[in-house]
Amino acid sequence: MPRFRYLLDPLFLAGCTAYAVNRWLIKPNVSVEFIQYHFNDLWVIPCALPPVLWLHQRLGLREAHALPTGGEIVFHLVLWSIFCEFIGPRFMPHSGSDYRDVIAYSAGALLAGLWWHRSRWLPRARPLPDHEF
Repeated sequence: MPRFRYLLDPLFLAGCTAYAVNRWLIKPNVSVEFIQYHFNDLWVIPCALPPVLWLHQRLGLREAHALPTGGEIVFHLVLWSIFCEFIGPRFMPHSGSDYRDVIAYSAGALLAGLWWHRSRWLPRARPLPDHEF
């Protein structure tokens, strides 16, 4: 079974890079609505879940190096959606609630789950070499 690499996970690294490039290079220069408001939301689960699961693993709350389960992905998707789109806007000025953000979070979660479990649905996909974190 493939091992989850947490902060060395290729999707985590790609997502953090895409977020940073969009935030500081693309967004200031492009006025496309999706780029401005929803692109970075695609990366919520791929970028935020690995550090949280690493912490859970360090605290003994999950099996070491296990791939994120569907339940973990959905639980955090729902938790962050409620916090970012319902609770946060009520307490933070200049923030707002947008159902399209939840759609972007969900699309990112789906793609992340497919990526992390690609060996199940893509028979030729070989897991990346194991490296300790």
